[in-house]
Amino acid sequence: MKSVKLIMSMALMSATAFAQTGYDAHRLIDTELNGTARFVGMGGAMGALGADVSVIGTNPAGIGLFRRNDFSASFGFNNNQVKSDFLGNTMKETHTAGSFDQAGFVYSMKIGNRTNVRYLNFGFNYHKSKNFNNLFSAGGLLEDGMSQTWQMSGLIGGAVESIDALEQIYAFDLAKDDYSKSPYRNELNYPYLGVMGVRTDLVGIGTDKDGKEMPIGWYGDQNYYNSREEGGIHQYDFNVAVNVQDRMYFGLTLGVHDVDYTRSTIYSENIFDDNIEGYYDVMNTMHTEGTGFDVKLGAIFRPMEDSPFRLGFAVHTPIWYELTDIYNTAMYSELPDREDPSKTIEVNEVLSDYLDGEVLQDYKLVTPWKFNVNMGTTFAGIMAVGAEYEYADYSSAKLRYVDGVDMENQNQYLNEDMKGVHTLRLGMETRVTDAFSIRAGYNYSSAAFEKSAYKSLNWNDMRADTEFNNKFEQNTLTLGLGYHGRMFYVDAAYKYNIYKSDFYAFSDEALQATKLTNERHQALFTLGVRF
Repeated sequence: MKSVKLIMSMALMSATAFAQTGYDAHRLIDTELNGTARFVGMGGAMGALGADVSVIGTNPAGIGLFRRNDFSASFGFNNNQVKSDFLGNTMKETHTAGSFDQAGFVYSMKIGNRTNVRYLNFGFNYHKSKNFNNLFSAGGLLEDGMSQTWQMSGLIGGAVESIDALEQIYAFDLAKDDYSKSPYRNELNYPYLGVMGVRTDLVGIGTDKDGKEMPIGWYGDQNYYNSREEGGIHQYDFNVAVNVQDRMYFGLTLGVHDVDYTRSTIYSENIFDDNIEGYYDVMNTMHTEGTGFDVKLGAIFRPMEDSPFRLGFAVHTPIWYELTDIYNTAMYSELPDREDPSKTIEVNEVLSDYLDGEVLQDYKLVTPWKFNVNMGTTFAGIMAVGAEYEYADYSSAKLRYVDGVDMENQNQYLNEDMKGVHTLRLGMETRVTDAFSIRAGYNYSSAAFEKSAYKSLNWNDMRADTEFNNKFEQNTLTLGLGYHGRMFYVDAAYKYNIYKSDFYAFSDEALQATKLTNERHQALFTLGVRF
């Protein structure tokens, strides 16, 4: 490659070759409205109204309003639609899947009519607090020759001490040389993305304006990106709650969170330089698994004895997660031969071939505290309304190594790139007949990312996934129907969630965002019995 493009690497020095990012933290912090169909149909605004097993995860005191035993299970279908627009080039992907969303029970134990404690209740609820299943594509013409290969060259340029090191990386032969010469060995602290770029000839050697040799990339022509995500966060809540004089309710919930997340991506780019053309693919797979726990405390008060109005408060501790990330990357390039440009060389570089397995990292995540204020009342015994406000400062989350030491650089980025999130929930239920009810709800959540947020890979990072997605505020609308007999009940709900986001396939200050519109339609059904 003869022409040279000067760039400034966005990767900063770090004390380690492993690094999670604020985007990994956000994936686990951010939850969604889910639970029983009644709870979803009312927009989740039931913290003060209580008497639904799903409030176990918002205001634990709501379990104290049960006066009978209850068992319920919920299932449904999710349809995700993602539309992308990159400089006028639009794409749309749709993904539909079934889901088992909730199962729980409440055991209500009456203490007495004249005692201070009227009921002592115990509850358990499983629900899917996050559904990761999603699919989207994006791409189009790249402006001004921008290319992911310049991020590769910037990373390796910040790690090698001389240009000769690039030739040594390129010359390593997996079939002939032993591991002591591998460019991926730990003591070198080279960034894996940069090394793979050199190995596949996507990073070459050029000269700057002063004639100094430097790593350089190619000019990009057009690109394509596809992502498939699967899995969820499964939440198991154990609760105890009390009813004091039918005026005060207190509850405590211990939550266990099980993470199962998988993402597979492919990034393709056509590249050129001095009438020489080629292309390459980067395929990343990542799996995150682990568990966490938290504690929730809640209280509900009925201030006026002759009024059904109730006011509630809840505090959620952070979720203390212990997690494992498993990565693998494959890179394929088809470029002209260095020695004879009339010939084409195909190179397939698979990271796990050099490491005797995938890259694995154990780490910890501490999510933010959450604070919830909720209120609710009934009118004439036929209508119930509820409202909730919740706040969580996402920038206060902490990423830690497995030994408990903070990831200082990544936590600094997290603190700068994320902010407090405000959530509002509204809901109503009207009883049309003694057995049938209709419901509606609305949720609003503010944006978690600053507009200037971006993904920073360390100069010696073992990760090779460069993409990031800045999510804006989101809105959720819900509708519901319910039939409640003497013992059995059936509820149905429909949820529509929409938010926009800015997606970037790699880091370049001049790269225009791909505009994403993310929509989710959920149909949810609950079967239950009270006795």
